Amino acid sequence: MSNSRTWPIIIVTGANSGVGFGICQRLLVELSQTYPDDAQPSYGFHNQQGADEKFAACEGLTLILACRSRQRAETARDQLFKFLDDHLEKRCRIGTLNSHATAFRKNLEIDIHTIDLASVHSIFLFADEVSQKYPYISHLVFNAGLACFSRINWSAAIQQLACDWVNAVTAPAFYVQDVGKLTPDHLGLVWQCNVFGHYVLFRLLEKTLAKCSNPTGPRVLWMSSHESDSTFYDPQDWQLIKSAHSYQCSKYQIDMMSLHLDRQAVEMHSADSQSPVIRHFTVLPGVAGTNIASSLLGPLSSIGMFLAFYIARVLGSPYHLISSYKAAVSAVHLCLVPFVFLPMINLKATSTNGHANGSPSEAGVRYVSQCNRWGKEGVSSSKLYESKEEEVQTNELIEKCETLFRTFCEAEGRKTVA
Repeated sequence: MSNSRTWPIIIVTGANSGVGFGICQRLLVELSQTYPDDAQPSYGFHNQQGADEKFAACEGLTLILACRSRQRAETARDQLFKFLDDHLEKRCRIGTLNSHATAFRKNLEIDIHTIDLASVHSIFLFADEVSQKYPYISHLVFNAGLACFSRINWSAAIQQLACDWVNAVTAPAFYVQDVGKLTPDHLGLVWQCNVFGHYVLFRLLEKTLAKCSNPTGPRVLWMSSHESDSTFYDPQDWQLIKSAHSYQCSKYQIDMMSLHLDRQAVEMHSADSQSPVIRHFTVLPGVAGTNIASSLLGPLSSIGMFLAFYIARVLGSPYHLISSYKAAVSAVHLCLVPFVFLPMINLKATSTNGHANGSPSEAGVRYVSQCNRWGKEGVSSSKLYESKEEEVQTNELIEKCETLFRTFCEAEGRKTVA
């Protein structure tokens, strides 16, 4: 029997729909297995030097749905329990249900805590509830996000589809976005919901993460996108208030911040092996039908979107998983695979910056959900490159986030988190 004090306690933001809901579904299916498929080091990017390391089966899980709407979260919780029960019933019929799965279902807890990433006060309250209720947190999955898409530029859409169908339905350049939207905290709306709100949540729960002794944690997953793009990024407009491409720029910031936070954690652990290492990973779920795109489309256009996705897959795109459950494969793999199999940051290279002649150098990886033409899902990795200028800009961005975080701590009358 596994030790309940090491069972995962996983927070998923935006868990009631889309890829977030798919991540929750997939976690339940995988952890109900003694040796989850998604925990296996079966991909080309894995470090096989740790081949003797095995996934430590756990007979329980606390899954925390971090959602803005309690009503929608309660509906999602009911659906998740039913989803797992149906899955276990199917396993029973075919004779693969075992005592581990039965114990896992008995010990499964799905809790709801509300959070609004557009309100720093709400994030503080969420962190208070979580840190007081749970002895530790093993995983933070930063899935929630939004885009201020206002309409589709149909002439640009037709042109992009005609010139490059696959790219048009992978990283569309025809969504028109609102500019200048702010939160009640007077911060850039997209920036706060996608970037800063999650940074605040990590900082508030950092000590709770450090208490985790779970073999698969502690780790933080940041959700990127194929639309991540530095082309339109202005570091002077770091809250993305003036940007007409705030969604793409926020995902670019996530790529860079996750890389730097992971680097800092590994460097600190290298200098002091007694300090806990909280790893940060960048995950790219591929393309699935989610509310962000569907909100601009009517019923017929939504059907057309899914048909376009299937056509892209037939044309050879590995990134059109379409199903949120399948798109979740990279996130769940990064939740479960033992650390030893994952590429480590080369501290020697990063300490000298590794920028040859000022050109971008390889700095890290994103873990990408992909599939074949028949929809069989798996995980690949794509390299992240960083120039010296980007390194400086990202360090400055994190410093600004930290300063702003401390300002909110003072405004809330709270001690600043070390």
